[in-house]
Amino acid sequence: MRKTLAIAALAGSMAVTGLALSPVAAQATTTTAATTSTGTSWGKFFSSDRKAYTFGKTWKSGHVVHTKWYGVDKVGGKKGWVWFEFYQNGSWHKFNRSFDGKVVGSWSGKGIKKVYTFTCWAGKFDNCGRKYRIY
Repeated sequence: MRKTLAIAALAGSMAVTGLALSPVAAQATTTTAATTSTGTSWGKFFSSDRKAYTFGKTWKSGHVVHTKWYGVDKVGGKKGWVWFEFYQNGSWHKFNRSFDGKVVGSWSGKGIKKVYTFTCWAGKFDNCGRKYRIY
């Protein structure tokens, strides 16, 4: 008797909160989730001295991972550097881009499983901040 009441109460609360979907509605939400990708916004990731930072968005479309990044530091003087490390087709790869002022960049690749980024200032390897996973 208690089990029957508990099951009935649970079913009623699921119906009220909308957790129980009809099979057609459940299939529609699954299909939509599988075909669209909103991506992940990331940042502000600062250099260790907080003089430069990067932020952006990473998303997957089909089999291609895309990243759009923005770099910000004071115009003139020393440059900021953004580093990307990614796991693609069984091995790790890395590259960097410099920026002075406000800069926008993007890149993409097939077969990417993981992407990490960090920001440096005043040199490729100087004043580097923490490494963050962005995909």
